Amino acid sequence: QVQLVESGGGLVQAGDSLRLSCAASGGTFNSYTMGWFRQAPGKEREFVASVPVVWSGGATDYADSVKGRFTISRDNAKNTVYLQMNSLKPEDTAVYYCAADQGVGGKETHGSFWWDYWGQGTQVTVSS
Repeated sequence: QVQLVESGGGLVQAGDSLRLSCAASGGTFNSYTMGWFRQAPGKEREFVASVPVVWSGGATDYADSVKGRFTISRDNAKNTVYLQMNSLKPEDTAVYYCAADQGVGGKETHGSFWWDYWGQGTQVTVSS
């Protein structure tokens, strides 16, 4: 079973950048599909981005709302997945969660139900 710990959240102004990190332990990191979700107050948890296991030959995937601004990456040597967030907007304000799953999926990965493991979340607040 894998444990996930997010870090890097904070309070920034619109247009600023942040990089979130998610450190994984307790599992074989490079065998997990990794993802980021976010949840704003009063809203459902929504998909942000995912990065597949290397052997799958798959590609990174992004929600339309973050395409061109956010970049997900993984460092298998450090058991860490990152979310680089640029040109932040007030509507990006949310708790950001790291997720992991040993499966390989397509668009079904956009649903929180698909993922087996979750971190505790890190708050990102973007002021206007």
